[in-house]
Amino acid sequence: MIRRQFIKNSALTLLGAALLNEKSLAHTLKKKERIGIQLYSIRAAMKENPLGTLQKLAAMGYTIVEHANYVNRKFYGYTPAEFKKILADLGMKMPSGHTVLNKIHWNETSKDFTDVWKYTIEDAAFMGQKFVISPYLDAALRKSYDSFMAQMDIFNKSGELCKKSGMKFGYHNHDFEFSEKFDGRTLYDIMLKGTDAELVMQQLDTGNLYNGGAKAIDIVNAYPGRFESIHVKDEILISDNPKKYESTVIGKGIAGIQDILKVLDTMKNKPELIIEQEAYQNVDPMACMKENYDKMKAWGY
Repeated sequence: MIRRQFIKNSALTLLGAALLNEKSLAHTLKKKERIGIQLYSIRAAMKENPLGTLQKLAAMGYTIVEHANYVNRKFYGYTPAEFKKILADLGMKMPSGHTVLNKIHWNETSKDFTDVWKYTIEDAAFMGQKFVISPYLDAALRKSYDSFMAQMDIFNKSGELCKKSGMKFGYHNHDFEFSEKFDGRTLYDIMLKGTDAELVMQQLDTGNLYNGGAKAIDIVNAYPGRFESIHVKDEILISDNPKKYESTVIGKGIAGIQDILKVLDTMKNKPELIIEQEAYQNVDPMACMKENYDKMKAWGY
């Protein structure tokens, strides 16, 4: 009886340990999968050798990428099928991508999207994306309140089109959304209130807005729950730069990234965290990406 009880207790102990390890592993993977990289951060390397660059990123630990190069129905020169296989072979996925929605994508006469934009949505869905994100708004589309609101209507329509393929349309800010205003209201405030949150997601760039006179921590607190993806970008002050601020390695700037992440972690639906850096202070961009990844992991992400 004692021997049987010992075996039973041992088996239960082993089972409990296995379940604990499994839960720990799942927790680790869940956190790891939140860290991605916007490939614009290493645009020169991606132009010169996209496959080799992706292999280096995978070796660093990145499992999520976000594209910034979709031209003639190709990602970095590869067909969707080719690029999807490359990512799969490297253990990577691409839940989002950047393609500017502009005038060539909307037919004002037929009040419908052109085939170019419809192909963009189709190929994004094939890649398994959750978000199709426009990272810019042409100045001609924000010259007046009416023209801006007309574009917001197109944003909602793009969201409806994306929804048919199980995705969301999204927008990624720069700086003008916070410095330009209509009747005292920033373009960003008008955009968030003039688009349907169920159709149009927001990807907040925590660094770009500095040159628009805003701070990400204030925006995150002002619009809780609106951000399904974040561009984690730190900023430093540059005296000889006409825009004053430029990006740097995470944790070395003034953006208060850790404070922003702590607020986001209190949200019910935690956003994906996409690392982006566009200026490097004479350091190799790939080395910066390794340092960025390591910093995020050290912070528990």
